[in-house]
Amino acid sequence: MSEHDWTEVVGAIGIFALIISVFTVTVVQLAKTRRTRLELARADDYRRLAETATQAQAENARLLAAMDGRLGGMETRMTTLERVLREVE
Repeated sequence: MSEHDWTEVVGAIGIFALIISVFTVTVVQLAKTRRTRLELARADDYRRLAETATQAQAENARLLAAMDGRLGGMETRMTTLERVLREVE
C-alpha cells in the first residue's frame, strides 16, 4: 500500500467515527428530550390528581359539617323527646 492509500483509510475511518459520534449524540439527546417530556406529563398528571383529591377533601369536609349540624339537631330533638317521655311516666 502506498502512502496515499493509508491516508484514504485513515480518512475513511475518521469520517466513519464522526458519523457514528454524531448519530450517537443525536440519539442520546432525542432520548433525553423524550424522557423529559414524559416526566413533565407525569408531573402534570400528579398535579391534576392532587387538585382532584383536594377538591374531594373539601367536599367531604363540607358534607361532614352539614351532617354534624343535622346530627346536633337530632340530638336536641332526642333530648327533648326523652324529657317528654320521662314526664309522661
